[in-house]
Amino acid sequence: MREIKIINNGWYFSDTATKVPSSLPTDWEKLNLPHTWNGVDGQDGGNDYKRLKAFYCKEIKATDLTGEVNYIEFDGVNSSAEVFWNEKSLAVHHGGYSRFRVQIPADDIKETNILTVSADNSPTETVYPQVADFTFYGGIYRSVKLICVSDAHFDLDYFGAPGIAVTPVVNGDNADVTIETYITNPDGLSVQYKITADGEEVAEASADAGNTKATLEINNVHLWDGRKDPFLYTAQANLLKNGEVIDTVSTRFGCRTFSVDPEKGFILNGKEYPLRGVSRHQDYPNKGNALSYEDHKRDIDLILEVGANTIRLAHYQHAQEFYDLCDESGLVIWAEIPYISRHMHDGYDNTISQMTELVAQNYNHASICFWGLSNEITIAGADDPHLIKNHRDLNDLVHKMDSTRLTTIATVTMCSPDNEYVHISDVLSYNHYFGWYGGTTDMNGKWFDDFHKKYPNKPIGLSEYGCEALNWHTSEPTQGDYTEEYQAYYHEELIKQIADRPYIWATHVWNMFDFAADARAEGGENGMNHKGLVTFDRQYKKDAFYAYKAWLSDEKVLHICSKRYIDRVEEVTKVTVYSNCDEVELFANGVSVGKQTKGKYPFFYFEVKNEGETTLEAKAGELTDTATIKKVDKPNEDYIMKEENQVINWFEINTPVGYYSINDSIGDIMSSFKGKIAMVKLLLLIKKVMSQGTKDGKAEVMGFSFGKVSMSMIKSLYGMVKGFTIKRAFMMMGNKFTKEQILEVNAMLNKIKKKKK
Repeated sequence: MREIKIINNGWYFSDTATKVPSSLPTDWEKLNLPHTWNGVDGQDGGNDYKRLKAFYCKEIKATDLTGEVNYIEFDGVNSSAEVFWNEKSLAVHHGGYSRFRVQIPADDIKETNILTVSADNSPTETVYPQVADFTFYGGIYRSVKLICVSDAHFDLDYFGAPGIAVTPVVNGDNADVTIETYITNPDGLSVQYKITADGEEVAEASADAGNTKATLEINNVHLWDGRKDPFLYTAQANLLKNGEVIDTVSTRFGCRTFSVDPEKGFILNGKEYPLRGVSRHQDYPNKGNALSYEDHKRDIDLILEVGANTIRLAHYQHAQEFYDLCDESGLVIWAEIPYISRHMHDGYDNTISQMTELVAQNYNHASICFWGLSNEITIAGADDPHLIKNHRDLNDLVHKMDSTRLTTIATVTMCSPDNEYVHISDVLSYNHYFGWYGGTTDMNGKWFDDFHKKYPNKPIGLSEYGCEALNWHTSEPTQGDYTEEYQAYYHEELIKQIADRPYIWATHVWNMFDFAADARAEGGENGMNHKGLVTFDRQYKKDAFYAYKAWLSDEKVLHICSKRYIDRVEEVTKVTVYSNCDEVELFANGVSVGKQTKGKYPFFYFEVKNEGETTLEAKAGELTDTATIKKVDKPNEDYIMKEENQVINWFEINTPVGYYSINDSIGDIMSSFKGKIAMVKLLLLIKKVMSQGTKDGKAEVMGFSFGKVSMSMIKSLYGMVKGFTIKRAFMMMGNKFTKEQILEVNAMLNKIKKKKK
């Protein structure tokens, strides 16, 4: 019988070793898995975290290898791995987020054996991802197991797949469930199939092991019905020799139907089921991607609390434990590979292998309804024939492997809806940040209306949207201020626009949690993307979290915003309350400010006189929530974002009438000929400053790498950045530029007349 042993404990680690050891290197660091060497330096900013090859080593006794055939299973080694057994190389695997297995050679098993694994997250032109707005943590960051089986067993060699694939087809009140198994050395054997629900057998069949497929019928099928009723069955296959079970595999699955209608959106089991949810990055403080089950469960619980019914699992394959939790919770999942940001001509084979692994390993998960082909891959342009072929081949591969699910793409704002690439996948989503990276919040809805009018038969979704917030506060939020108040305002506006457009098949907030992006330097804390509805440590739910909870959750919600913003200078304070209750009343020091009934959206706005210290209390039915405000004469500096070397007061920025300044947007400046010349000069300055200390002379800004500055390069970036002011662009590059340099750029712009509109 199959025996599975977790071997996470008792490893030795070195990031300075240069060769595979011949004996157990007890002078290396001793540790347990999961592990990453970037838990600290991958989160502190500077884009200087260790990207290298490191070694892990462990002793394996012959007595641990109890099978006629023995495998080592790795759930995740980033980014490339090579596995050695007693100094001999057994296998190489490229792709840091998927499972792979290695067979141990029977003729090389000694009483004591040395298992060595190299993990390599060094830059390369062949393995994705290489350019992206998140940290590529190196290490063996998921579990390692020994799998011991008989000579005849359910397959362990096909792309990390479980050896059993279940395809349910709902037919009226019943379901036909095809179970396919893959068997190594099947001669003379038979297979027993059975389906159980709540421990009770509901269907069974037997077949010769040479016939690896059986179809079983479930009468009065119990549907997997999203968050309302995520019912799961279990399929089990037993491999028999002379009537004795010699191997067993099982998997849970759900029976459901789904489709996407270009007018009505997502349809689950014949009913409209608008997909409204979040995206998730998996990392945690100090541990990166080396997570425990408890970490995954905490994330699921928070996502369920906010009321989401869908998750986009960006930008790579997540842990099997997390997919299992999604199945159990009824969350509809978009799963994708890390084909992201920059198309690499030498990365074609890697996209094919990573997609094959993603589909093969996750085929049975009821929660997964969409396979994502790529994310923002056209940042440098969408007209590369090799990029188009890569996507067409991926799309065909997915349909060949899985005829039951849909393909999708997350593309970026500046990619034209008319481009060939946009129409390759079955459904489509766009990443839009109108209202954060330029433009205004009201541009989101109009963009979707325009797309829907032009392509009424193409389902369109919103795969990323959001803005950043730290513990900064203001009574007059503005785009780019990184305050909790602007983030709340932004999401209020987006919720209104999404709610009014049921044809948008799915929306995914970017992001559920703050996450590490070591190249970032903005918002007053380097190394982080702060677009999360919840802080990186999962300890604080930002106000925007409650905006979604009030909109999406069935749980009664009452939340006063800006609780961390106490000291205020204004005479009258605006107080925002989120609630899905029918009526909310606000009190100031026990005196009613007024009652409001819920309108179309779950947002309530009050005004309160700011005198002395005021205790605010909101009431809605049995619910209450409180907050405090205090009148002060001067703004509390603790609420104001501090950017090292960039604290430029508004009065220091010369803004002559009729001439440009750093307060103008890139788009406006580029509208004039002299403005275009100024932008080339500015990019040359950016390249000079941002490339200092790099070996190849290339500058990296927000994950985008460039060398030679040209007008063609400017044009390729233009669609993404045209809404930024120059000051905002400097701010997003952190503390690389001095105040004097920024003011010099302002002086250059002051010499250019504005183009008349």
